[in-house]
Amino acid sequence: MPSSLSTAAALVFVSALWVACPAPASAQVSDRSLEAIASWVAVDAATGYEPRVAPTLAAALPGWHADAWGNVVTTVGTGAPHHVVACALDRPSYAISQITDDGYLRVHRIGRGSGHPLWDQQFEAQQVRILTATGPLAGVVARSNGHFAQQHRADPIATADDLWVDVGAESRVDVEAMGIALLDPVTRHLPPWPIAGGVAGPDAGRRAGCAAVATLAAAARAVVPPGRTTFVLSAQEVFSWVGLSSLVARGGPVDRVTILAPGEDARADVDRASSTLGSAAGGLGVVGPRTVRWLAPAVLQAGSHMEVVTAVEAAWLLQAAATATGIRVASDTAWVAAPPRASLRVAHMDAARSAAAAALTDLVERHAVSAHEWSVRRAVLEALPAWARARASVDDIGNVTVSAGSGDGATVFMAHMDEVGYVIESIAVDGTVTLTAQGGVSASAWEGQTALAHFDPPGAPTTTTGTGLEDARWLASSLAAAAPAPLRGVFRIRSTPEQKTPGVAQAWFGLDAAGLAARGVTVGLQVTSHKEGLRLGRARYTARALDDRAGTAALLRAINAIDPTQLPGRVSFVWSVHEEGGLFGAAAVARRLGATTTRIYSIDTFVSSDTPLERRHFAYAPLGQGPVLRAIESSSVSPEHERERTRRAAASAGIAIQTGLTQGGTDGTTFTFWGAPNQGLSWPGRYSHSPGEVLDLRDLDALGRLIAALATAR
Repeated sequence: MPSSLSTAAALVFVSALWVACPAPASAQVSDRSLEAIASWVAVDAATGYEPRVAPTLAAALPGWHADAWGNVVTTVGTGAPHHVVACALDRPSYAISQITDDGYLRVHRIGRGSGHPLWDQQFEAQQVRILTATGPLAGVVARSNGHFAQQHRADPIATADDLWVDVGAESRVDVEAMGIALLDPVTRHLPPWPIAGGVAGPDAGRRAGCAAVATLAAAARAVVPPGRTTFVLSAQEVFSWVGLSSLVARGGPVDRVTILAPGEDARADVDRASSTLGSAAGGLGVVGPRTVRWLAPAVLQAGSHMEVVTAVEAAWLLQAAATATGIRVASDTAWVAAPPRASLRVAHMDAARSAAAAALTDLVERHAVSAHEWSVRRAVLEALPAWARARASVDDIGNVTVSAGSGDGATVFMAHMDEVGYVIESIAVDGTVTLTAQGGVSASAWEGQTALAHFDPPGAPTTTTGTGLEDARWLASSLAAAAPAPLRGVFRIRSTPEQKTPGVAQAWFGLDAAGLAARGVTVGLQVTSHKEGLRLGRARYTARALDDRAGTAALLRAINAIDPTQLPGRVSFVWSVHEEGGLFGAAAVARRLGATTTRIYSIDTFVSSDTPLERRHFAYAPLGQGPVLRAIESSSVSPEHERERTRRAAASAGIAIQTGLTQGGTDGTTFTFWGAPNQGLSWPGRYSHSPGEVLDLRDLDALGRLIAALATAR
């Protein structure tokens, strides 16, 4: 569903920091080692809650153990000198500060948190992990609806006090039944994210330090250095290295301390007075040296959710630590990986919704910015029943149409396959990619997040080259469409923001312009971000691009439930392209079918004010209360007789529906100018046009049944 979004001030960066430089031959880090470093970035270790993960981490590392503070420790060798080598295991996180009566979580920083000015805002619309005592649960942080940008144009930069975590609950009782408790920590839900020549993610610099400590320990076991070396993955660095200080204070005399510190804007390799470590100076000063060796890698986007540590810096950090400790490390040493993090808990979920969730996941985890819908089109064609695939047609811009039945006037059902996102506008010499938005993106929710540059199959139908003409060759090519895997990178982020929304969107993929060209990256390619379909609570679901993969899924469910020989009239099912930002696909179909269409049903999201960030005087349709008859939107009003027809079909099928008006437009608007009324059929959705859209699977199930009922209604 399209919307509008204003832009603001431009981003300012020092391009030299982003030039992709290969590591020296003596300090190469292999792709496999980058994956190992990235695995450490994904470890769930919130400050103060390290004991919830430390035993599992220690068990996966031979010879290591966890202590009461959550330090993970191993010692190699005996005697003197005694050298302690430590990294910061914990990361800045939130704790749950309130559970509201309607089932939302409020949060507060544990300690100081990150110093990046957009750290809190980067959580908006992003998936999170609630680290309960019995394992992690999925959640998503609320954001204002993208379609309600006008109402939120003056919103300031978000802080922790503005954040609401949605876990798919409808009440405080629901939250407690899931095992979520006050003070449980909340962290990002992100996959390990190695990129070309580096690793990105929250606190990538500090976690590269832990990867280096684990790798040094393995090397020390192979060739034991003189004396005794204690390796520490330290708890509570956020509170001035509490874990390290407690270990040293009770562990006997220490001759040397080397700290692999969190990443900084510039590399640090200094002898630092122990007294400068805050409260930790007490413990270190009693049994430790007066100075510590302080090694901190230079990182890009320091303190953001997509901090980047390059392979050059990781290699330097390992070699510098090896030199400081006297441990022999070969230039091609394989880095030690962290164990996979715990899987999200699912026992509380309604198993009856599993099949619907799986079908939706297959659609939402595909990427299809407007004019690049090829992967979703293939999935739609493959999901059609045999009779429908035999009748399917694809035009030269990529619309899919299936028609059945007979009669003078057709009833059309239309959902769109595309999603909001970006395309590459230009590529700078240093590899910085400047982007153009496609549709109404919520730009602040993309800033400083993961980035993916996607490739298209050669010759795929698209609105950039076609006009809407049907030809049998497009069906065959769509069923065989494939392309190379996308290239990973990061969206860049402002370091000194003055307002909530960035004025320019840029991304970086670890390569300069020549490197990007060698990989096949060109102007016009689509750029998106990592996405994952996740279930929330008993029956809720979150992902990016539910607008309109949920409509696509509902239409597929309906067509699979229909017997085409029993249709009372002519019916066309259409999956359109390029709805976001122009309704181009629908306009082409309207030129072909509009004059002979009796009515059109637009299957698209109903942007609901059922969120804690919206006023409920309009667009209020609660999730879980049934599909929505979308009577009024920004660009059309459905006739009352069409509303009544929908209500009768719903009542006959035993389906409870809601009625409402909202902002945004739908494909069916293009048909109204050909004389066919447009009736929107929707599911109520939260946080529209953001990476964290939410729906209720019960509403989606009912919507599919409603479409089938209307298609067969006399």
